[in-house]
Amino acid sequence: MTAADLREGLIVPPGAGRTIATGAQEVTFKVTGAHSSAASTFEVKVPPGFDVGAHVHARSEELFYVLEGELDVLAFEPKVRTPDSWREWESLSGERAVRAGAGTLILVPPGCPHAFTNATSDPVRMLFQASPPPDHERYFEELLDILQSGGPVDHEAIARLRERYDIQQLTPLRYGE
Repeated sequence: MTAADLREGLIVPPGAGRTIATGAQEVTFKVTGAHSSAASTFEVKVPPGFDVGAHVHARSEELFYVLEGELDVLAFEPKVRTPDSWREWESLSGERAVRAGAGTLILVPPGCPHAFTNATSDPVRMLFQASPPPDHERYFEELLDILQSGGPVDHEAIARLRERYDIQQLTPLRYGE
């Protein structure tokens, strides 16, 4: 039986939660599908140079809240989806990627292309929520396993993983290249 079944809340103190980490990302699970039927919530540390790549989910809704640092982000359908990079994409209304500082919230509905990168020299901390759970929990575990394998990023393995978890990759994930 979970805390949700017992009608009890969940309090996660600072620094608590299961953390999985590689040189590419550090993800701390704060709320999982065992605690909520609505969303999984994570604290994510994004290192300098990490680019998640533009992607889209058919079913998932995501929310990002920048706690510390700055990320370049986008959340719109571009006029043209260029396959190599999302950095110059422009929406039909003229929107472009923005620099999102601490306190910025990004809400991404299903079907909306989105991306983020840490183009600064400092790590970024963000709160990330994905609905419905627990797909992103499993995805993070498997992605970090791939990234921990050493050597260059295995883009084919990541593509297969993302396809299994409702992630249509539009531009490549980049880290340490």
